[in-house]
Amino acid sequence: MNLLQHSLLGGASFRSVDELLSGLDWHEAARRMPGVPYTLAGLVYHLSVTQRASLDLASGRAEAWPATLSVWPDQPPTRAEFEHHLADLRSGLAEAQVLAGDPSSRAREVLADLAVHSAYHWGQVALLRRQYGTLPLL
Repeated sequence: MNLLQHSLLGGASFRSVDELLSGLDWHEAARRMPGVPYTLAGLVYHLSVTQRASLDLASGRAEAWPATLSVWPDQPPTRAEFEHHLADLRSGLAEAQVLAGDPSSRAREVLADLAVHSAYHWGQVALLRRQYGTLPLL
């Protein structure tokens, strides 16, 4: 596994995405933390939507970032939306791993940007889950 693949999945220098998502259910995802402007469901939505757009760019399915893409939910995601975005996020991570295995220069650039962007939000996921007591200290 190369550095780009590690960066997309975590585990090299921070918790793996699998660990961060392990056991995450709808009740926890929809929970609101006072003073925090998003929920875990909203973060999953954001990570899924931005990942999907990035993968479309990296794979050549799209030439540019969608101009009208709403990267944050307008309303709290429903349970069905959360489950859809969680599944899409997981399948997108698998696709990203394949693309990162031997990326074109364009794919490398897009995937590196995705890895950095996602790492920021994975930190938010970790913080909320630790606050809820559902992610133990290492």
